[in-house]
Amino acid sequence: MRIGGLASGIDTESIIKDLMQAERIPLNKLEQDKTKLEWQRDAFRDVNKLLSELDNMMLDMKLSSTYNSKLISSTQSDAVKATANAGASNGTYSINVSQLATSAINVSEGEVEYDPNKTLHEQGITEDVVFTTYDKDGNAQTPPHTYKVEEGDTLKDLMKKVNDDKESPIRMSYDETANKLIMETTRTGEYNASEDGSEISFANDSEFAQKFKLSTENETGGENAKFTYNNAYETESRDNQYSLNGVTFQFYDTTDGNATLTVNNDVDGSVENIMKFVDKYNEIVETINGSQQEEKYRDFPPLTEEQKKEMTEREIELWEEKAKSGLLKGESSLSNGLFNMRESWYSTVNGDGAFKSLTEIGITTSTNYMDGGKLVVDESSLREAITDDPESVQKLFSNSSEGDDRGLINRLENAVESTMGQISQRAGNVTDTSLDSYTLGKRMKDIDSRITNFERRLEQTEARYWRQFSEMERAISMMNQQSSMLMSNFGSGMAQG
Repeated sequence: MRIGGLASGIDTESIIKDLMQAERIPLNKLEQDKTKLEWQRDAFRDVNKLLSELDNMMLDMKLSSTYNSKLISSTQSDAVKATANAGASNGTYSINVSQLATSAINVSEGEVEYDPNKTLHEQGITEDVVFTTYDKDGNAQTPPHTYKVEEGDTLKDLMKKVNDDKESPIRMSYDETANKLIMETTRTGEYNASEDGSEISFANDSEFAQKFKLSTENETGGENAKFTYNNAYETESRDNQYSLNGVTFQFYDTTDGNATLTVNNDVDGSVENIMKFVDKYNEIVETINGSQQEEKYRDFPPLTEEQKKEMTEREIELWEEKAKSGLLKGESSLSNGLFNMRESWYSTVNGDGAFKSLTEIGITTSTNYMDGGKLVVDESSLREAITDDPESVQKLFSNSSEGDDRGLINRLENAVESTMGQISQRAGNVTDTSLDSYTLGKRMKDIDSRITNFERRLEQTEARYWRQFSEMERAISMMNQQSSMLMSNFGSGMAQG
C-alpha cells in the first residue's frame, strides 16, 4: 500500500492513476485488436459450422432413398406392416398370416420343492447342468451347453451362468411365487425338426431336469411363422418377418383372411428432403452474402472494460452491434466460396438421366441479385419430376464420376469442402488447442506477446512515477524541516535581543 502527498499535500495516487491511463492507451488498442480478431475468428467458425451441417446433409442427398422412398399402407396394420427399399416395385401385395413365429418355452410341471436359500448341492444337484439346442440347419449343437455346478452355487448363480452365455440361445428364470423354473429360447422359430421337436433337450437322467420337473413333452412354442403370399406362395419363416422383391413384411398377428399392402413412391417425403437441403443452402447463402454487404463502422472499436463500466447493458449491446458489423467483409475465402457454390448449380449434367439441369425439375436461382444466388423451388414441378422419374432426379443430383455427368451435389460438395478448408486455415477449428495452427491465431499470439511486454513496461513506468513523486516528497519534507529550523533560530535570536 502506498500513501503519497504527506509532505506536499498533493493527491499523488490520483495523479499517477491519470498518468497511467494515458500510458495505457496503446495497450487498450492492442486488447481491442485482439478482441476484434477473436470476433472475426468466431464469425468464420459460425460459417464453417453451417457449411459442415450442409456437408452432412449431402450424404443423404446421394442416397436413392431420398428420391425414391416408399410409402406402404396395410389394410390390417395391426397384423402386417412392411418397409421397402428404393428398388422395390410399386404395387399391391396380398399376405395371409396363419401362424406367428414363437419362442420355445418350458415351465416346471407343478410346484417345485426348492429352497432358494440353500445351495444346489444341498438339494441334491451335484452334476453339471447339460442341455442341447439346435443350429440353423437343424443339427444338435456340439458340444452341448454345459454349466458346472460348483459347491456353494445357488440356483441364482446357475441362472447367471446360463443367461450370461453368449453362445446359448436360452434364458432361465425362477418364479418364487409359483415355485416354478422357466427356460425359454431368446429366438423364435423351429430349429429341431426331429420327431420330438424339443428346442431345449435334457438327458433323461438329468438331476436338474428331474428336480425342477422339466419334461420334453411340456415344452411349447418354437414354431415358424406361416403365411401365404399373393394367394399362391405358401412359406414359413423362423422370424416374424420376411423379405421379397425389396419389401420386408413384418408380422404382428395372424390376419383375418388376406391383408393387402400397397407400395407407392413417397413423393411428399422426397420433396420434404430436398426442401430441407435447399433451405439449409439458402441459409448459408444469406449468411455469407450478408457478411459481404455489412457496413464497417471504424469509429466503433471493441469496448474496454473501463468503458463498459460507464455504459448501460443496452448501450453496450448497440455499440457492439456496430463494432461487429462487417467483420468478414471482403474476405476472399467467403466471396470465392459463394461464387463456386453458385457455379456448381448452374452446371449441366450430361448423364443418361432425363434431366440435365435444375430448371427442368422446378429449381431456379433467385432473380433478385441481392439474394446472392438463393435457390427458388417450384414445388409442383419438383413433385411432378419425382413422381414421373425419381431415378433421373437422383442422377441429376448424385453421380460421383469426374466427367460431364458428375452430379450437382457432388460438384457442390467439392466447392463446400474447399471453402471449409480455406476457412479452417484462416480461423482454425473449435478443437484447435494451439494458436499456431491458423492465421488469425498467429496474429492473436503475436498480440498476446506484445501485450505481455507492454504490461511489463507499464509496471516499470508506474514504479518510476512513484519513485519520482517519492523523491519530490522527500525534498519537500527536507525543505520543510530546514524552514522550521530557520524559523526557530530566527525566533530565538529576536527573543534574546
